[in-house]
Amino acid sequence: MVRDIDAAVQTVHLLAYIWLADHNGTKVKDALIRAARRGVKVRALADALGSRHFIRSSNWSDLADGGVEARVALPVGNPLWTILRGRVDLRNHRKMLIIDNRIAWCGSQNVADPEFRVKPHYAPWVDIMTRWQGQVVHHCQYLFVSDWMGDGGDDISALLSAPVEHPTGTIIAQVVGTGPTVRYDAMPSCFAELIHSARQELVVTTPYFVPDDQVLSSLLSAARRGVKVIFILPKRNDSRVVQATSRSYYADLIKAGVKLYEYRCGLLHAKTMVADRKIGLIGSANLDRRSFELNFENNILFSDKKFAGVIRARQDEFLAQSDPVTMADVESFSLPARFWQNSVAMLSPIF
Repeated sequence: MVRDIDAAVQTVHLLAYIWLADHNGTKVKDALIRAARRGVKVRALADALGSRHFIRSSNWSDLADGGVEARVALPVGNPLWTILRGRVDLRNHRKMLIIDNRIAWCGSQNVADPEFRVKPHYAPWVDIMTRWQGQVVHHCQYLFVSDWMGDGGDDISALLSAPVEHPTGTIIAQVVGTGPTVRYDAMPSCFAELIHSARQELVVTTPYFVPDDQVLSSLLSAARRGVKVIFILPKRNDSRVVQATSRSYYADLIKAGVKLYEYRCGLLHAKTMVADRKIGLIGSANLDRRSFELNFENNILFSDKKFAGVIRARQDEFLAQSDPVTMADVESFSLPARFWQNSVAMLSPIF
C-alpha cells in the first residue's frame, strides 16, 4: 500500500476505521505526507470512534501540516449531544485505499500493526487485503466520494466522470457497499445468496458471528443439503459478549453438519467466504448484525477460479492452525457458561 502511495501522481484516498500510531500507522501517515508534498491530492477519512486515539494525537496535525486533507468520519463530540441530534452507534467500518482512480485496496485490515497495541492480548490480528484494478476501482471510488462529501468534504464527484481503465483481467466482480442509508438487508442478503449458491463446498472465516435469521438459516440449510460447510472463528475474541453469542449457535451448526473450527494463533479478523472454489466475498463486513444494519461496509463479490483458489489456500492456512469444535466440546460447556451464552444471545439484536 505504501509503494502504491509513493507511486501516485494524481490522487490518494484513504478510508480507515481504526488507525493507530504504531509502525504501520505512522508509515502510512508518512507516505501520505510525502505524496501531498510532491503535489498529489491526498484525502484521508478516519472513523471518529475507531481512530479516536490517532485523531487526538500529533499525527493528525502532522497530516494537515503536510498538506493532507484529513477529515473525521461520523464525528461523535459530546455523547449526550450526539444522541440528542442523531446516532452515536453508526460507524464507518470501511477499509479502502484508492490510488489515481486506477488501483483500489479492499479488505479487513485496519491501518495498524498485527500486534494491535490497543488490544495486544488477542494479537496478532490476522487479516486479508486485496488489490484491484479495472472497474472495481471506480466502484470503490464512488463509495469514498459519497463518504467524503457526506462528512463535509469538498465536492469531488467529478472524479466519477473520469475515464475508467480498461480491464485486462478475467475476474468478474461487484463492489457491495452497504450501510444504514441503504436497504438494511442488502449485506445479509448477499451473504445468504452466496451460501445458497454453494453446491459442493463453502468455507467461511469471520471474527464476529451474530447472524440474523436469514444468514443462520442459509448456513444450516447448506449443511443439511450435503454441502461441505467449513466455518472458522477465533478461539479468543476481543469481545466476550460476541464470543458468547457466537458459541450459543454452535450446537445448531454442528447438528446441521457444519464443520466448526476455532483459530488458535491470534484473532482471525479476515472476513472471507468462498463457494465451490470459484465464487467469493471478501471485505470489511462481519457476519453480525452491526455490520448488517449499523456500519458502513464495503465488500467485493467476485467470480474467478484462480483468485478463489488463492483465497482458499489462505483459508487452508487458517484451518491448519485451528482446532475442531465437536458436539462433545459444546456439551462440556459449564452451566454458568451456557446461561451466559443464551442470555446474551437473546439480546443479540441490539449488539
